[in-house]
Amino acid sequence: MQIDFDFSGKHVVVFGGTTGINFGIAQAFARQGADVTVASRKQENVDAARAQLTSFGGRVFGVCADVRDFDAVGGAFEQAVAQHGPVDVLVSGAAGNFLCEAKDMSSNGFRVVIDIDLVGTFHVLRQAYAHLRRPGASVINITAPQSFIPMRYQAHAGAAKAGVDQLTRNLALEWGGDGIRINSISPGPIEGTEGFRRLMANDETERARALDAVPLKRFGTLDDIANLALFLGSPYAAYISGALIPCDGGGALESVKPPLEAAGRAATAKASKP
Repeated sequence: MQIDFDFSGKHVVVFGGTTGINFGIAQAFARQGADVTVASRKQENVDAARAQLTSFGGRVFGVCADVRDFDAVGGAFEQAVAQHGPVDVLVSGAAGNFLCEAKDMSSNGFRVVIDIDLVGTFHVLRQAYAHLRRPGASVINITAPQSFIPMRYQAHAGAAKAGVDQLTRNLALEWGGDGIRINSISPGPIEGTEGFRRLMANDETERARALDAVPLKRFGTLDDIANLALFLGSPYAAYISGALIPCDGGGALESVKPPLEAAGRAATAKASKP
């Protein structure tokens, strides 16, 4: 059997879809003929992403909304559906993160990451519910290995993403009867993304150590994550729901903690210098 990912006539909405992993996912769906809506909180990012995605020939719509604003997210869906119709595939990927020890973290710093990653995911899924195609819609949350691998300097992100994973499982139970599938993708170190640059140490020795922690001995690419998203959004994954799927070259088996914690030590030492 040959797998053909044809999303012609399908409406794909990607929150956080103007940069990084999420933009790579939006590109992949656009290449496969989908009508794509990207949402982000910065209008300039929305405009730039829309211009690039339009080059693939499909219908592209962009909308500005901060996932922390429940009403703004609702408005974004109303605009998107008015343009492209009911949502066939939803990707919720807006996220925020930084490296900090819990003892040095402010309440506001912790809350900001929880608000973007966890509360923001709830806002997106909750406001999407009325607009998801029944049956057949596929929801994909972008999580992180911190959700199930405890890591220093990541108390906020780990707590937020663990919440996202459990939200995925809970809603897979609640919405399954409507024919809505919900899954999570946990990316490993994806080269070229802002998160990779921010959370990985720049020192070549530490970079080599990070690479050695991946059993496949390479960092991931945007296409690696996008291809998994295409599969989960397609009928070929019609019986997959409530799953947390790492796409990390096997990194979760070895644990990506050492390279991430090395980056944390470096960041902490730099911040403590006068």
